[in-house]
Amino acid sequence: MRTRVLVVDDEPETVKYLSANLRARGYDVLTAGDGHSALKLLGESQVDLAILDIMLPDTDGFQVCQMIRARSNMPILMLSARGQERDIVRALDLGADDYLTKPFGVEELMARVRAVLRRRTSREAQSHPPLVLPGGRPGVPSCDLTINLQSRTVTLGDQFVSLTATEFDLLAHLALHAGRVLTHRALLQAVWGPEYGDETEYLWTYVRRLRQKIEPDPHHPRFLLTQPGVGYRLADLP
Repeated sequence: MRTRVLVVDDEPETVKYLSANLRARGYDVLTAGDGHSALKLLGESQVDLAILDIMLPDTDGFQVCQMIRARSNMPILMLSARGQERDIVRALDLGADDYLTKPFGVEELMARVRAVLRRRTSREAQSHPPLVLPGGRPGVPSCDLTINLQSRTVTLGDQFVSLTATEFDLLAHLALHAGRVLTHRALLQAVWGPEYGDETEYLWTYVRRLRQKIEPDPHHPRFLLTQPGVGYRLADLP
């Protein structure tokens, strides 16, 4: 079955441009001109990737992104004519996997689409036993973090932690190199793809979100640690 992409944009020329290039490269394409139609299509069809413009006639793409993420972990690529950092960070905060500023070339678009779709934990992870990081501290009940790379699941104590695909891939890559500091560039290229390297706002946004989900106290992280000016590391395994 071919990979199916939902294109959501109210500009007919943009929809035509995106659809033609995606179909020419073997993707099945659905289109919607507003947020309501997009959500309706998502409820009726299996979709592997959403390409979502921020400016829509009935609502904005941020709200649609949030509603998609509430029901699905599918990759979301946001589009916008605005390239301000606050818009990029807001999109990532709401669950987008990537952000592309208009105008863009077809090769850049397709590279981003391939990168978003190929994000999977490495083959090494498929045979790796679950990783357990002890979470107890003096006077604090034990709250171990367990990362199962084979089933792509995470638990904190006895509670299941819901992560998006990109959140898990970032955590899994850190887990496979637990105790080692990984640079910003190394993490971006390993998780987002070789085309990346300078998008540090992606990393700090995702790290903040991961800490909110996996840390007993996100303001005093025990598991996901920062090496100022260099990168991040996952705490040493026992």
